[in-house]
Amino acid sequence: MTTAREGRVAVAALFGGATVWGLVWYPYRALAEGGLPGAPAATVTYLIALALVLPFVRGWPRQPPLLGALGGLALVTGWSNIGFTLGVIYGDVVRVVLLFYLSPLWTMLFARILLGEALTARGYAVMALALCGAGVMLWNPAVGAPLPHDAAEWMALSAGVAFALSNVLSRRMAAVPDAVRACAVFAGGGVVGLAAMLWAPAAMAWPDGRGVALLVLLGVVLAAVNVSVQYGLARVPANRAVVIYLFELVVTATAAWWLVGDVMTVREWAGGGLIVAAGLASDLARPAKKG
Repeated sequence: MTTAREGRVAVAALFGGATVWGLVWYPYRALAEGGLPGAPAATVTYLIALALVLPFVRGWPRQPPLLGALGGLALVTGWSNIGFTLGVIYGDVVRVVLLFYLSPLWTMLFARILLGEALTARGYAVMALALCGAGVMLWNPAVGAPLPHDAAEWMALSAGVAFALSNVLSRRMAAVPDAVRACAVFAGGGVVGLAAMLWAPAAMAWPDGRGVALLVLLGVVLAAVNVSVQYGLARVPANRAVVIYLFELVVTATAAWWLVGDVMTVREWAGGGLIVAAGLASDLARPAKKG
């Protein structure tokens, strides 16, 4: 049972994670512009985070089902993090983040399948609202179908699905120590990042001293943030966690405007507003009885 104090700390941890994820794209983009592509940069930072946290972890589960669940969590969060990172490096930052935050839709579906939480009528309305937002934002008269129009946006969409699944899995595995689940996240980022490097090899230049320092700093930040986020996810309902993470949209939009001069169109504002509204409404769409 989560105490009031633990609940406040958990919410603060999720807000902190949302803030970091709203800003972390910029140093990754700087590294990419310096010659180190997104997949190698992300892989190195997650392996640094794993090396920092692993020596302090205690209480590894020994039961095969839990070990299997940890492996699944590693792969899902690995794609969520690597896919999101690549999307924001190579795509339109705000559009990528908005597509990623269709996650209220996927969270409700996974909560139904894995946690047995039946959707209410309001839950179905939230799903419809999120889909309408995506359709408005992605509609392209020249193409017709309201679908992502480049690889970065497809990565963002799929990473959002993985993010929703990871939230539900973390909630389901609340009994596993937070640091253990965080190590699974780091290991997954390393494995998926290496797979991405092999799948789409690209020329790269090892960074100079400043670039190496930035990689190490990113690894330290990811280590601290992911441990705290795992603490929050284990103590905050999945739908509420998605709502809190929508704060990342504010951070990202502000940072993209301030740092790189990105501007959203009226249609993108309208579609993004519907997605945000769906996320906020998802906290009100309480699950019905299990069954």
